[in-house]
Amino acid sequence: MTSVAPLPVAADTLMFNEAASTADVVAAQFARNHEAIVALAASLRETPPPFVATCARGSSDHACTFGKYLFETQVGVVTASASPSIGSVYAAPLKLKDALFIVISQSGKSPDLLRNAEAAKAAGARVVALVNVEDSPLAQLADVVIPLCAGPEKSVAATKSYLASLAALLQLAAHWSQDEKLLAALDALPGALRQAWAADWSPVTDGLTGAHNLFVLGRGLGLGAAQEAALKFKETCGLHAEAYSSAEVKHGPMALVGPGFPVLCFAQPDGTEAGTLALAEEFRGRGAQVWVASAHGDLPLVAAPHPACAPLLTIQSFYKAINALALARGHNPDVPPHLNKVTETV
Repeated sequence: MTSVAPLPVAADTLMFNEAASTADVVAAQFARNHEAIVALAASLRETPPPFVATCARGSSDHACTFGKYLFETQVGVVTASASPSIGSVYAAPLKLKDALFIVISQSGKSPDLLRNAEAAKAAGARVVALVNVEDSPLAQLADVVIPLCAGPEKSVAATKSYLASLAALLQLAAHWSQDEKLLAALDALPGALRQAWAADWSPVTDGLTGAHNLFVLGRGLGLGAAQEAALKFKETCGLHAEAYSSAEVKHGPMALVGPGFPVLCFAQPDGTEAGTLALAEEFRGRGAQVWVASAHGDLPLVAAPHPACAPLLTIQSFYKAINALALARGHNPDVPPHLNKVTETV
């Protein structure tokens, strides 16, 4: 008879403790990378790239979604995701001359990301690596390395390294745009992250203990947070979740939303907020089980020092809740079945 290891208490999981350290990670990262970010931003202002291309997988790709909206709203440069398969499987050359090519990776050794970075560099792009392992092959290949400074991350589920990726993108956008409000927000962000960790999101933990599926909705700068949350539901809780833009969900998927259907809404505090809140009320009118993360919602959203910081605060509160939910559903969030910490896709 096979024995089953007892589940840890919530505060003893690696996921809990790694996520809880995010504020300190971000503060250290901002200090460590300040000079490199300022130099890179000055270079980008002097020689603006025609566009930005990002390349990543998993949680890192969700960070790239945030980067897309961040660069397009703050510096007005079109940003798109480059599929890793284009360089690794299809070996199709891309026209990337003078582009800014951002690769995000925890390990910095995934073969497909390395091949795409090599191809981008050969095509004349400026390759910037956001990477946690500073002596990795990707870091050695890149023109500019922005260390995530997250330190060792032992839980399979990425937490502090994901938020460190968002923070690095935020620091770059702030110095690239030279927006005074966004620059000031960098100083306030670690403190806001600490407040977000203390926020009580137990209603969503209690409400989803017996769920089988759900939608996670976000929009604009908050879409990447919704994507990350949906992944974490699957990864740590064995709970099927799909992420949608609160605008795109109206194009078909909302037909599934009826009585009792769970919907988690991330209301980004900017021009997209009103539409997300209105959609949440529409779903409630259908009898759906709806939770809204906002300043006045079911799930408290800590006041962001700048709207672009809100996704980091949302996810920081979410990580504490998802850790508890995984345990409530009988899963150890540190060791999801069939998953490894590093996935080396070719």
